[in-house]
Amino acid sequence: MNQNLTILCGHYGCGKTNLALNLALKKKEKGAVTLVDLDIVNPYFRSSDYRALLARQGIGLIAPVFAGTTLDTPTLPPEIHSIFAPNAGQVIIDAGGDDAGALALGGLSPRLAPRGYEMLYVVNRYRALSQSPEEALALLREIEAASRLKATGIVNNSHLGLETRWEDLAAAQGFGEETARLAGLPLLFSTVPDFVLKGAPAPKGFVEIRRHVTFAWEEQEG
Repeated sequence: MNQNLTILCGHYGCGKTNLALNLALKKKEKGAVTLVDLDIVNPYFRSSDYRALLARQGIGLIAPVFAGTTLDTPTLPPEIHSIFAPNAGQVIIDAGGDDAGALALGGLSPRLAPRGYEMLYVVNRYRALSQSPEEALALLREIEAASRLKATGIVNNSHLGLETRWEDLAAAQGFGEETARLAGLPLLFSTVPDFVLKGAPAPKGFVEIRRHVTFAWEEQEG
């Protein structure tokens, strides 16, 4: 398993993009980082939308040719092949949601598999179609089949946006543990939003994340 290449996959709306941004910012503390936006299906909530944030932090971005538009043309940028260079540094791939979004990974799998990778399956109990461990497992198998890659760990990213409370996180912990058990994979960590912690340290098994991904109406109101 190559810790220098991390793939995030999961259901639409599970929070992959926000998690990818947090991981990229964290890894930048130790060296060069490139974030790859492979969401060539869904025009909403792409890593590419946070180009300015990444640029300010010196994080490279590789985006689909039509990122930032409403076109859903599955065209990978030619610079995608730079992630396989020996000096590529830390690489994080934000894959598209579900099996349809994972098809782009399938095209890269002949080079990803030999290189080695860490593929994190991000789950969120509070999203439709993945609210039970059995549903989450079925979706994972579809993603693995489409991408021709195997997940290496589970991340429990269950949340309710700004409405998230400690009670919601606690109620979803068993969901994350059971999903990992059914998948035969480790539950690497659960996430907790910074606004829930209110400055307190994250408890054991949890990782603090900042909320970078926002909705259009929040930006208008702010």
